[in-house]
Amino acid sequence: MAERTWQVEKIKYCEHVRHEVALENEVVYPSEHLPDQPPRVIAHRCSNAVECNMMEKAACVLCGTNPDLDSV
Repeated sequence: MAERTWQVEKIKYCEHVRHEVALENEVVYPSEHLPDQPPRVIAHRCSNAVECNMMEKAACVLCGTNPDLDSV
């Protein structure tokens, strides 16, 4: 059975919230029956996305509120 995990890609200072946030990837590892396949990244998120979505200003693409601003 395939395994899904969230892994921290990098830690970065966010100008929007004025502190460090973790940029994370959801990675799917293949099952033992298909060991030759590499892991796949299927999603991205920011550790501060919930707090950013509660602010009045649009944040970034990782929060889903401002697709024009890519903070990565």
